[in-house]
Amino acid sequence: MASNIERYGSSGVHTVEGNLAGGRAARLTKQREKEQHEFARKKQDIQHNLQRGTRIDQNFESHRDEDEAEFKRQTVGLVTAEEFRRKRENLHQQNDVEAAADDNAALPSQKPKKATKKRKEKKLGPLSFDLDQDDGGMQLNDDDNLRPSTKKKKPKIMKDPTVETDFLPDKERERQEEEERKRLRLEWEQEQERIKNENVTVTYSYWDGSGHRREITIPKKTTISKFLDLVRQQLVTEFTELRGVSSDNLIYVKEDLIIPQNYSFYDLIVTKARGKSGPLFHFDVHEDVRLINDARVEKDESHPGKVVERHWYEKNKHIFPASRWEMYDPSVKRDKYTIHGDEVSSKK
Repeated sequence: MASNIERYGSSGVHTVEGNLAGGRAARLTKQREKEQHEFARKKQDIQHNLQRGTRIDQNFESHRDEDEAEFKRQTVGLVTAEEFRRKRENLHQQNDVEAAADDNAALPSQKPKKATKKRKEKKLGPLSFDLDQDDGGMQLNDDDNLRPSTKKKKPKIMKDPTVETDFLPDKERERQEEEERKRLRLEWEQEQERIKNENVTVTYSYWDGSGHRREITIPKKTTISKFLDLVRQQLVTEFTELRGVSSDNLIYVKEDLIIPQNYSFYDLIVTKARGKSGPLFHFDVHEDVRLINDARVEKDESHPGKVVERHWYEKNKHIFPASRWEMYDPSVKRDKYTIHGDEVSSKK
């Protein structure tokens, strides 16, 4: 009975369950037989290597005894130390040569194998009716339930070209913006320098209780201090009382405001400064805007600025028009012009 089982294989192959899983069982049986043959072959190789090592040790022992006897025979009697060492070295060299020859003879002759290029097996797609496949479309579990094996494909990440990316850092864009800012800054500075070097004709009136109107042409970048010094040089030949007066003792009054000497005409022009009775950035002369047409309507015309000696101002500042004068403050916004303390309606 046992011989019949060995001849026909496992009895489970011919049962109802075996009919369903027969192909798989047959493959597993072949795989076990192959593993048994491989195990037996490795066992034989190990035994062969052990026997070979034993033979080598025995040969080494026999050769060592023979070499020692030969060395004693050659050194019988009185020999020098140098001759003793030389014979010992010669004997060792001879033993090494013989051992190498024995190793080469013991190696089996092996023919070089031709390198064979492995062919990549083409994997066939799974068949829906093939129940013998371990991998593929159908799998057989312990409960004889069939379930399809599905592999999820990893989605490919794509970029959306419609997304706004201006807020992301971009070194190239930042470099271009920085260069553009530098270019605009340089262009603006050059334009301001050109405006500062332009000449402007300033009409002023030297005021000592009555007006003496004069004109002077200066660059717009001229400060009030420099302007007063040029005015003093222009008036000193006509008004002898100014010979002993420096520019620091003169004041410049424009639209009822005393302009500090550190300001320039360029500062008043670019800021479009406004005074109590007219604009501070117009230096041409018109008739008194408070006396022509309707005084309640603001005009763009300006009054000539007054150059006054400081001593005269301190003496008469309680009398009109000096009583209306006050120090210029750029932080004070003047949206309306005033006449004798009364407000004039804003510009229509």
